[in-house]
Amino acid sequence: MLNTKPFLCFDFGAGTVKVGEFAANESGTLTLTQFGVKALGQDGMQESKREAAVLKAIQDLFSQKPYRGKNINVCAPGFHVFSKFVKLPPVDASKVTQIIQYEAQQNVPFPLQEVVWDYQIMGTSAGGELEVLLVAIKSEVVEGLFRTAEAAGLRLQLVDVSPAALCNAFRFNYGDQEGCTMLLDIGAKTSNLLFFEKGKVYARGINIGANSITTDFIAEAKMPFAKAEELKISEGFVSLGGAYEEPENPHQAAISKIARQVMTRLHMQVNQTIQFYRTQQGGSAPQRLFLAGGGSIMAYTREFFAEKLNVPIEYFNPFRNVQIAQNVAIEELEKVAHSFGEVVGLGLRNLAQCPVELNLVPKSIRSRQQFEQKKPYFIAAIFSLVLVVFAYGIFYGKIAGVKQSSLDTLNQQLTPFENKVQQLEAQQNQIKNTTNQIARLAGYLQDKFYWPDTLTEVRAVLAKAETEQTQPGRPVGVWIEKFGNPTGGASDTSSSEDENNNGGGMYGGLAFYMRNPELMKRYFPQLYKQMGPGDKSGSEEGGDATKKAVAAPVANTNTVSIDIKLRAMNLDKNGTGSNVKLAYAVEEAFKNDPMFDSGTKLDPKIETVEASADTFTFGLTLKLKNPMRTM
Repeated sequence: MLNTKPFLCFDFGAGTVKVGEFAANESGTLTLTQFGVKALGQDGMQESKREAAVLKAIQDLFSQKPYRGKNINVCAPGFHVFSKFVKLPPVDASKVTQIIQYEAQQNVPFPLQEVVWDYQIMGTSAGGELEVLLVAIKSEVVEGLFRTAEAAGLRLQLVDVSPAALCNAFRFNYGDQEGCTMLLDIGAKTSNLLFFEKGKVYARGINIGANSITTDFIAEAKMPFAKAEELKISEGFVSLGGAYEEPENPHQAAISKIARQVMTRLHMQVNQTIQFYRTQQGGSAPQRLFLAGGGSIMAYTREFFAEKLNVPIEYFNPFRNVQIAQNVAIEELEKVAHSFGEVVGLGLRNLAQCPVELNLVPKSIRSRQQFEQKKPYFIAAIFSLVLVVFAYGIFYGKIAGVKQSSLDTLNQQLTPFENKVQQLEAQQNQIKNTTNQIARLAGYLQDKFYWPDTLTEVRAVLAKAETEQTQPGRPVGVWIEKFGNPTGGASDTSSSEDENNNGGGMYGGLAFYMRNPELMKRYFPQLYKQMGPGDKSGSEEGGDATKKAVAAPVANTNTVSIDIKLRAMNLDKNGTGSNVKLAYAVEEAFKNDPMFDSGTKLDPKIETVEASADTFTFGLTLKLKNPMRTM
């Protein structure tokens, strides 16, 4: 779809600011919708005041008409621009940029770091050399253009130069010309001379312009610049020389004479350029000349060059192939149309590929422009991201609210179950305590067989020892002569008084049962009945004795020992050696038995009752692995 949005093109000349508002039409060409011209006066010639003068001119133009475009293309003034055609030897395309940069260093009259420069390959000579248009402008001048545009609320997109803009405008409107054609654009301070021939272009800038007439007239007439400029425009003409009479008006006579002198100097430069073009550039003799620029409007300028160059002279019409909107004042446009060549050339840059495309926007500013163009997309992307995050926040906030509501509902439903869990845990603790008490009491019941089992095991060990030691004709017998009280460990918790009073014995005395009312009641019911309430408190009512029995830790020590005295019969007549051997055999039998600990020791003293007797005695300390538990 064709972009019909209007845009502006400015020619910041030395003496005037010219603006054209264009829009692309359906046929793919330009349509001029508005135009304007504003003189800069003497301030436009002074560098210190020029930037402010250009800004004021733009503001005046915008106050006169409602220009709609905000994006602008600008043509820098000719006196600020350095341009030169250079020829390069035929080289690979990869080396062209390097060679052109070298040529720029050699030809540009300023350090390259202080300028913005660009180039355009215009064609190839008959000898194969590359013809390159090299242009440069000081960076501070371009920055001034951007400051002016921004101060006026405009966005500067492209900075072109007069030769390139004029070339594009001429090719667009007069591309059908045959032979060599010249275009002479006379500006306020400089003039541009261009040659067009067989698709080739050559241009040269000449430092002579219409302001030279004004300054010379000021020096002669001694009047202000504004008054002299006004008289030059309203009364001035180029004197035809020869026998023509001078005008009676002295100012008019002075201006005409000065104008002829300036045009003569300009003609000399044009002649030199024609000679250079024909000899050095291989061009042909010009067949026609088009006049352009504000300096060409002075009367008899056309006749002067027709006489000097002897070729047909026409005024350049840059709007020849440009549509003019109905609202444009045609009569006013005709007066200044020939000076709008640069403006039209700038407008063509927004349509399609042009023969010459230069852009003197510094890389730093170009990067900033690209960023500014992309900034809306960045802002939109950030805004979209914020919206997405916000949407996710709302979404997850709602989900969190639903979850919290569901969680609150579940918590309300779980509260009764948590109370029941606590009740169950309390019941489980009670069951656990009861189970522990039952286990303890069951252990006590099991322990009542402990000492009988121990005696039975002692007898079994002794019988096993007899069997192992008995040999044919030599029987062996071992029996218990004395069984002492257990000492140490759990069975040693009773005092000696308890042992003496309760008889000790293999059950460790009644003290054990006295401390266990449950066992006392079961195994000694008659004695239990005789016990006082304090002795059996808690047996059935859950008193302190039972509680302590349940709460007390089980004592399980491996240090309980029993001292026993054994008598043995040994018919072996080999002396005490056989007795010692038998005693150690009994000791070893006890150590190997699972009920007794390996710490079981034999008393090294072996006694013999009578020297002629067949029996002898020896002591043995039995270490029990699992003594009976007590409370």
